Parts: sequence; structure tokens; C-alpha cells
Amino acid sequence: PGTLGKGGEYFGREAGFQGTFYSRNITPQNIGNWTDGEIYRTITTGVDKDGKALFPVMPYLHYGKMDKEDVYDIIAYLRQLPPINTIPTDATPMERPDKTDRVKYGEYITTIAACIECHTPVEKGQLIRELGYAGGRVFEMPSGVLRSANITSDPETGIGNWSEDVFVARFKSYADTANLPKLSPEQVNTVMPWSMYAGMDTTDLKAIYAYLKTIKPIKNKVEHFQPGAK
Repeated sequence: PGTLGKGGEYFGREAGFQGTFYSRNITPQNIGNWTDGEIYRTITTGVDKDGKALFPVMPYLHYGKMDKEDVYDIIAYLRQLPPINTIPTDATPMERPDKTDRVKYGEYITTIAACIECHTPVEKGQLIRELGYAGGRVFEMPSGVLRSANITSDPETGIGNWSEDVFVARFKSYADTANLPKLSPEQVNTVMPWSMYAGMDTTDLKAIYAYLKTIKPIKNKVEHFQPGAK
């Protein structure tokens, strides 16, 4: 509490990075003199106010597909935060589909949320596209190695047997942060921001589910956690 937008989130060698990286302060204290256009370019292309490339831990390739109005809303939101003391590419904005087209709208939400980034294995720093959403991306944690879940509709190793209600409930169970387990450093943790996604509109979650059900099932059994492994 009190640090929203302040930055300083640590990304280091334990998580597979080649060095040490800290997220930026995005409150008006740091970006208050940026124009809307400069913030727009940063979010969607990974180029900051001074024309420098951002470290691609920020998935701007996905953010760049957002409907322009959604980016404008994000900029407006950043403007009202309390102030607290790469590889550039052109944005390719998608037009936000109507919510009545659940699959198309779900594809849009899944894309701009960058779900494929964490739920796809990586080789030499690049996503293995033919294994998209099949899980298995490695995250080195202090107590061992974590691997992301298979979220394709494979019934054995993915979410093929999940109903829409089960899928939505998995997210909404963390709407009350009191339900988040208290973990010590040596216990299994996750990089999935459940408490944030729990705040999503139920309609959006159902749309994501509808889209994921259209993705080719991939049989990929993932060992979720290996304690002590590096």
C-alpha cells in the first residue's frame, strides 16, 4: 500500500535475467512532464521520452495491439496516480472487438494481456510458437524452478476438462486478497498475478475462456515446481 506505480520491482538472475533490472516509476512524479504522445509511444512501442529502447520485460509488442481508446484510458489513469518520490517497433493497434463476439473479444483480451508470453516455452530467448499456450516456461525462483501451466484445451495436461464456471472461479477466488496464501521463501510461489486478474470483469474472463477453447490442444505435461533445482 502506498507504492502503486512507484516502480522498483526487482528482476534478477534468479528469474533467468542476465543481470539486474528494476521497473520504472510511472507516477506523475517521474512522468508528469511527459506528453500523452510520449507515454503512448512508450506503452505501445517500447521507446521512452528520450528515444531510448526499454528493456523488453514490458510486453509492449502486446500492448501495441490495444485499441487506441484503451491506451488513452491507461494514460488518463496514470495521470491521476499520487506522485511518488529495447527493441523498438511500430505499434500495430487492433480495433477492440464488440463484446458480443466472445471469441474475438477473448482473443483481444488474451493478446493485450500477453498471456502467451508466460504460458509458452522459450528457446534462446524466443517463444516456441508451435507450443503456444502449452505451458512450461521456466522461472527460476529462490527455492527452485517454477514452470507455467498448460492452458490449451488438452483434457489430460491442459484445461480441456475445465468448465467456464471453474475457469472464472479460479480467478475470482482471489478477489478477496485474504484468500492469497502466506508463503515463506522456501515454498512454491507463482508469477501469476492472481489478485490483479481477480479484479477483471467476469464477462472478460468468460471471453478469455471462450478464446482459449478454440486454441489447438497440445499435450504437454508440465512439472509445476522442482524444489532446489536451478
